[in-house]
Amino acid sequence: MTAPISSFMPGVLTASAAARVGFAHRCARFSLRARGDLAPLEAALGLSLPDRIGQRTSAGEREVLCLGPDEWVLHAPESDATAITAACAGVYADHPHSLVDISGREVSFVIDGPRGAELLTLGCARDLDTIAVGEGRRTLFDGATVILWRDADNNFRLDCWTSFATHLFHLLDTGVRELGAENH
Repeated sequence: MTAPISSFMPGVLTASAAARVGFAHRCARFSLRARGDLAPLEAALGLSLPDRIGQRTSAGEREVLCLGPDEWVLHAPESDATAITAACAGVYADHPHSLVDISGREVSFVIDGPRGAELLTLGCARDLDTIAVGEGRRTLFDGATVILWRDADNNFRLDCWTSFATHLFHLLDTGVRELGAENH
């Protein structure tokens, strides 16, 4: 059974000496697809769009991660959503692109602690050592497509569709408890 999005409140959900898992604060999220000269979009967004898959940039509280040669995901404060939509609409006539608000579709888990990276290996086959701090990747976690942001050596954000959040949380919770039991 899945829980309604309103139940995904920020804060720690499970913790042990090994790792903590919680929900991040809500934010505005956009999927952006564009080609060609990106300068008009960068000006509209107030930040540069990284050109290498996995690279991310930020300006203030806005951050963007390159997911593909012409694809990015943007996180920003919820209060910026209307301004971002309007600014991009303002350059659309001269620079067609696709900007989709995906805020209601996804939630972000925060995973941290001394064994945070190890916890993620429970469901992610990707070699996390290949993701540098400050980068991110689209990947799979137990078969669900996720976006993994590496904020520090053992500090990650994992964006997933709300429909998968309960399932992924149960896996992460089990891992937190198992890793915590090993520490005792």
